[in-house]
Amino acid sequence: MSSEVFDELWSVICERAESKSTEKSYVRSLLFHEKGIDKSLEKVGEESTEFIIACKNCVDERIVEEAADVIFHMMVALKAADVDFALVEKELEDRRKGMHLHD
Repeated sequence: MSSEVFDELWSVICERAESKSTEKSYVRSLLFHEKGIDKSLEKVGEESTEFIIACKNCVDERIVEEAADVIFHMMVALKAADVDFALVEKELEDRRKGMHLHD
């Protein structure tokens, strides 16, 4: 699978974060919440809990939906922390390469 979907999603998150538009945006509501970064971190925790429950209940459709929610909210939290998603991709790539060394 290509990382294209993640690149596109990251691009949208960045665009929303940098937009000066007054148009309502869920991403902006998380990034510019009065709680600051805590709001996006709360969402990561909430969605992670929902993912765990879906896995425990063996509900495949919910597992996929909640996994997507966790990834999305984690990406928003990365933006709130001013950490580029490309660094996460690089870290995963480095780890993948490292795994091949031990095979």
